[in-house]
Amino acid sequence: MQGYIINLNKVKEEDLIVSILSDGNLETLYRFYGARHGTINMGFKIDYEIEQSHKSTIGRLKDVIHIGYPWINDYKLLRLWQDFSGLFYKHLKDAEDLGSFYFELFENATLQWNKQNPKRVAIEMYVRLLEHEGRLHKEHYCFLCSKKIENDISLIRAFLPTHYNCTHTYGIKRDALDELYNNKSSLFLSDKEVDRLWNVLLEGL
Repeated sequence: MQGYIINLNKVKEEDLIVSILSDGNLETLYRFYGARHGTINMGFKIDYEIEQSHKSTIGRLKDVIHIGYPWINDYKLLRLWQDFSGLFYKHLKDAEDLGSFYFELFENATLQWNKQNPKRVAIEMYVRLLEHEGRLHKEHYCFLCSKKIENDISLIRAFLPTHYNCTHTYGIKRDALDELYNNKSSLFLSDKEVDRLWNVLLEGL
């Protein structure tokens, strides 16, 4: 099996509870510490096996092989990837049937992560996620006062649209936002707008 590590919890000594996003599932597995075990970390893609035991309700993670990315040694790219992938655990941990969407989202993101500003990749992927979940607000009406937004649009958590005067947060140009929502492209967003949306994204999915 293959999957992405989206959460790690240390338990006794150096043992770990590992949450892995696979194609269709979120696996929570126990990994015993051992000198012969390779290092695993947040955001890593791994190939692995699950060993079930009648003594425990949680399976054991075994035979782990790290599947590297071409950009794995670029600390800046890896750090941003870990921040992005770490957002998914809280969002998905109570879901019963994930389907293949989230795994494929990760697959596409890793292929593009070093080809453009990774913050832009993350924002474009997040818009796909919002649309998939039926949470993408394309209408320019303020989430707080319900009135139409005529000028730049200020986005808050989950990319909910608001007036600048309602939230006093940095505004995004309407045409840039329309391009992002309709074509999943951040082409018209300035670097400052991208940084703003990245920070909104970090607040939670």
